Amino acid sequence: MTKVQFLSADEAAALIEDDAVIGLTGGGGGLVEASALHAAVERRFLDTGHPRNLTCIHALGIGDRQERGMNRFAHVGMTGRVIGGHWVWSPRMQQMARDNEIEAYVLPGGVIMQLMREVAAGRPGLITHVGLGTFVDPRLDGGRMNDAAKKDLTEIITIDGRDYLRYLPIPVTVALLRGSYADEDGNISLEEEPANLDIYALAAAAHNSGGKVIFQVRGKVPRNSLTAREVRVPAALVDAIVVDETQQQGYDVVYDAALSGQDRRDDLEPQQPVFSPRLIIARRAQQELHDNAVINFGFGIPDQIAKLIDRDGHSGRYFQTIEHGTYGGRLMDGDLFGYAMNPSCMIDGPSQFDFYSGGGLDIAFLGFGEMDAAGNVNVSKLAGNTVGPGGFIDIAQNARKVVFCGTFDTGGTRFETGDGTLQVTTHGRIAKLVESVDQITFSGPQACIQGQHVVYVTERAVFELREDGVHLVEIAPGIDLQADILDRMGFAPRMDTPPSVMNGTLYWEDVVDEDKAVKI
Repeated sequence: MTKVQFLSADEAAALIEDDAVIGLTGGGGGLVEASALHAAVERRFLDTGHPRNLTCIHALGIGDRQERGMNRFAHVGMTGRVIGGHWVWSPRMQQMARDNEIEAYVLPGGVIMQLMREVAAGRPGLITHVGLGTFVDPRLDGGRMNDAAKKDLTEIITIDGRDYLRYLPIPVTVALLRGSYADEDGNISLEEEPANLDIYALAAAAHNSGGKVIFQVRGKVPRNSLTAREVRVPAALVDAIVVDETQQQGYDVVYDAALSGQDRRDDLEPQQPVFSPRLIIARRAQQELHDNAVINFGFGIPDQIAKLIDRDGHSGRYFQTIEHGTYGGRLMDGDLFGYAMNPSCMIDGPSQFDFYSGGGLDIAFLGFGEMDAAGNVNVSKLAGNTVGPGGFIDIAQNARKVVFCGTFDTGGTRFETGDGTLQVTTHGRIAKLVESVDQITFSGPQACIQGQHVVYVTERAVFELREDGVHLVEIAPGIDLQADILDRMGFAPRMDTPPSVMNGTLYWEDVVDEDKAVKI
């Protein structure tokens, strides 16, 4: 006999009480997002004013930048506190954070996943080095993103003479999760999902906190029809299930077996990246690769590197990973970041971050919003907006080599290129290489302590972090060192020797275009 209830989405939403602490999973683009449940909770609040004063916890970005995902919870009175890893998919929640209508906190995405596992195990929080020297360090901001945020979520502890961060446990009273199928007993499979993320960790955290575990699935199947290997969350952890027959793999993906690893597509044409400053940066960053490297690609410009690898047929030379728990395959970009076509392996998100935190990555390619004289990088709070790092901190702080990829400046920059040189015709309004970043998402001094190799690649210059600071080591052919670089920086980089000139082949178009001006 099973204790699991099969309910409508509205009936399931009625189980959520005021002041609940809700654990949510998802990864942007609708990846493993319990969209029908989110909509039902919002609908109940708009109709009845309940549930009120929710605390929402999520590791990665959830939403479509308009209505879905975390946007469903972005109502005054409905949500009182958010502890999120990545916020960019919910501009409504970002606005509430700016207006101090919620308590806004950001913690590293991997830390949140691993913390849920610690909560499930009844341990006293998560003890880790991840986040030291960044804005989540209590000696800096402690993860607080606005004036309304007052709670301490982290503390410094010392073990064997070494400092660590203790992320305090957060009991979860409701987990809103998604699976593929549920059998009559309530066992949950994930075989059609493009990633496992932290689904099991959240289910176990909510159950062992005395809370409710509510799943959304695509279908209900007979008892004993799911094999033991297919079941990823046992019925013992589940309280209620909502069957949504319209459930898709993503907002714009109905179902593709090659994304879930159930089948393989061998008809994929090589990708052809479009020539642009982003591609120039990716080409130069690609030069940092070596055979058999275990690598991670961040969101944005780094996904161009993955396209180059795919185009050149070199995927087999490296072990490509993404923090969602996926290895191999063709990595998707844009709104489908986190998906992979033809993956070779899928593991749970907390386990992937275990691997990262322990130093398993050889190279990480990540974007940057700002960098400064100490080699610090900011991607988490830009122009006053709560952005959040997602898995950035967990990855950047632990990879043996970190290659940051970003444009030198932004806001109307124009170039003429494509003939082996680069000329800046209009400089951007917004400097990205500044004296001091607004928020430290990556700590240059901490990287030096750990002995990491750190490189910063832009379209016109390459920098390297050393113990005595940031060094300018390369410039683009055609660039004026003083006018295009040094005069446009908020700090003076070190130059032990004159910077070398980057290879002109980086700046050749693959296809001749009469209009070589590119706006970014």
